[in-house]
Amino acid sequence: LCSAGGYSQSNYSPPQQGNMALQVQEQIKAYSNLSSALDGDDIGAEAQQQTDIPPLGFAIAQLHGVFILSQTARGMVVVDMHAAHERITYERLKRAIDQGTLVSQPLLVPISMNLSAKEAELAESQSELFSELGFELDRSGPESVRIRQVPVLLARGDVQLLVRDVLSDLLSYGSSERIRDEINKVLSTMACHGSVRANRRLTLPEMNALLRDMEQTERSGQCNHGRPTWAEFDLNTIDKWFMRGQ
Repeated sequence: LCSAGGYSQSNYSPPQQGNMALQVQEQIKAYSNLSSALDGDDIGAEAQQQTDIPPLGFAIAQLHGVFILSQTARGMVVVDMHAAHERITYERLKRAIDQGTLVSQPLLVPISMNLSAKEAELAESQSELFSELGFELDRSGPESVRIRQVPVLLARGDVQLLVRDVLSDLLSYGSSERIRDEINKVLSTMACHGSVRANRRLTLPEMNALLRDMEQTERSGQCNHGRPTWAEFDLNTIDKWFMRGQ
């Protein structure tokens, strides 16, 4: 995993995705509802005793609400948790849409949104596309729509902001043909909204669940914008920081 200098950016190439253990509806449970999670001492003991350490290791801490620190067989991995989760969410959305298995969640109370007349007209004209993306939108007035359902992967986020950003993307593409051509960029926008945010505190089991998902996700070494999601520092490099062995 490391370069000659001891530091590497996202050069881990995980296996191709198959039928992953976590299905679309289970993602929220994996990161938020871990009722049977081990406590921190148990996780630490597991990391100490584990002989077959996963490529991205075992989480040991969260740094400044932004990074995950993980102990690996070779040293330490630092993970940008938002960037990593964004890639995971994007790949799941893309696969679900390609396979026609995207699950939507009806809202208990529909959300009314005020828009410009142009945005409301676009939402109405692209209702079929929104449906494919997991949304159900009804035009409720010249400058308003009602949101009735959203993709379950994104249901815990700011639904109105998500719809506004998707509409903004669609407006920038212009024609229906170009909208179809740029669908992956729309999915990238959606994935950003569905990912864990900075300063969201994660438990050790949640961090380890994210690491395991990274190992099973294609292109998990880069976020949707091309930035690295993690870097590893081997023990030799860390020793040099403190002049050990010199």
